[in-house]
Amino acid sequence: MKVTIIGSGNVATVMGSTIVQAGHSVLQVAARNGAAAAELAAQWGCDYTTQWEAIGPSADLYIVSLSDRALPELNAGLRLPGRLVVHTAGAAPLSALASVSERYGVLYPLQSLRKEVRPFPEFPLLIDAARPEDLMLLDGFARTLARQVQRADDALRLKLHVAAIFANNFTNYLYTLSADFCRREGIDGTLLLPLIRETAERVERYDPRTVQTGPAIRGDRATMERHLEVLAKYHNMNELYRIISGQISEYYK
Repeated sequence: MKVTIIGSGNVATVMGSTIVQAGHSVLQVAARNGAAAAELAAQWGCDYTTQWEAIGPSADLYIVSLSDRALPELNAGLRLPGRLVVHTAGAAPLSALASVSERYGVLYPLQSLRKEVRPFPEFPLLIDAARPEDLMLLDGFARTLARQVQRADDALRLKLHVAAIFANNFTNYLYTLSADFCRREGIDGTLLLPLIRETAERVERYDPRTVQTGPAIRGDRATMERHLEVLAKYHNMNELYRIISGQISEYYK
């Protein structure tokens, strides 16, 4: 399939590279960041532009990987009648690009993607389209890129996006606090890596609620008070420790 990528950030880079590796061709990269667009075009052996009006009309599929805030600008300023145009956002509605083309859809990778993290991780693809025939086309295309492909309407994608925030974004923030604490206290943070790996791997085999550990689930208030004393000078961590421990105790009581 011949594809045009609109965007040059993390999702655009990973999606474009995956598309090329799967044997498809990228005809053009369109992005406001000229340097980034030129770099991707060089990697994929294609043309690039920084102007929406210069996007060519000959691709089979146009993949828009812009921020949710940028979608309205593209929707107002780009017209590609008769071409299939999809966005890659989890929280944006199916109709976000309805003014660009009457053939619009969604190709959402349910994954935390960073262009500098190699190799690129596996990701499920959630798809939707305004027309049944385009949904079938997207399904076939998506299955060349990912092992897990599922149709997801606006409500389902939004719910999965919320679940992903808890599973990934919030978790990574807690990793960040833990790493900061280790640095400030002169602790070798690499000692925690086997624990982090085991926690992630465990939820593939068990329901997470059945393998919860720690002082909060045991009702070990003496240990929790000692921990809070250690965290006295770390206000954010102290507050989060109290809130999360309280919620764990309430959930399992």
